[in-house]
Amino acid sequence: MEEQFIILLIEDNSAHAELFKRCLEDQDQKIIFNHVIDGEQGQDYLNNRNSFADKSENPRPNVILLDLKLPKVSGLQVLASIKKSDDLKAIPVIVFSSSQATPDIKKALELGANSYLTKPADFGTFSLLAESIISYWARWDQLSKI
Repeated sequence: MEEQFIILLIEDNSAHAELFKRCLEDQDQKIIFNHVIDGEQGQDYLNNRNSFADKSENPRPNVILLDLKLPKVSGLQVLASIKKSDDLKAIPVIVFSSSQATPDIKKALELGANSYLTKPADFGTFSLLAESIISYWARWDQLSKI
């Protein structure tokens, strides 16, 4: 039986989330895609709190895609809490942000981001990058499978 690969996208832009979802439809691997719309929901999902208390409905992700500019709790705060948690710190976190600011990039890396990617402005390039992210982490990277 093929193992499931679970992606958690913490992203407030619903159009970006929909693009990722569409990219998953063409994958030959069983990928579960979960999306939350702000940093607070991301933390609740990862810590099985509030509306995410049922672990069967929110399985532990193999990889987290994280926007930085989130409502309620910033992406950097979410990243810091993930990497400080003994239960969560091994999950690869890919920052996927529109910010190209050097301080944002440095801070994300200092906090333990596994990768920092800038969102492309055009649809075609965004789709290509989303497919590449999914392909790399779901197919090739071994750390995300443990």
